[in-house]
Amino acid sequence: MKIILLDDVTKVGRRGEVRDVSDGYARNFLIPKRLALSATAGNLKNLEHIKKQQEAKADRVKADAESLRARIEALAYGERRQASEEGIQMDRKRITLDEPIKALGEFSVSMRLHPEVTAQLKVTVARE
Repeated sequence: MKIILLDDVTKVGRRGEVRDVSDGYARNFLIPKRLALSATAGNLKNLEHIKKQQEAKADRVKADAESLRARIEALAYGERRQASEEGIQMDRKRITLDEPIKALGEFSVSMRLHPEVTAQLKVTVARE
């Protein structure tokens, strides 16, 4: 089945590309999650308009990620649990550690907010 990708999909392609994927993958995963559209004649005709919309949306998401990066980099985390109700919610899959933190000291933790935006959070581990 031919599809138009609305977002970057790993091992399939980048946003705006027309790809041929299996019918089940398109119907059961890509289209319901709004990662792709079926490549009908009407959608192919409006491909440029669809690309412009997706680029505008991507720019908004990137700007939000940039502002979130500024908020995260202004923080310093000093204990294992959240300090207040005003903390920033972060999916743990977006946090990358080079190696586990098992010693006392100050560490820098990388957070992937957007494919093009990463933030560094300073984590301090101290004795009680």
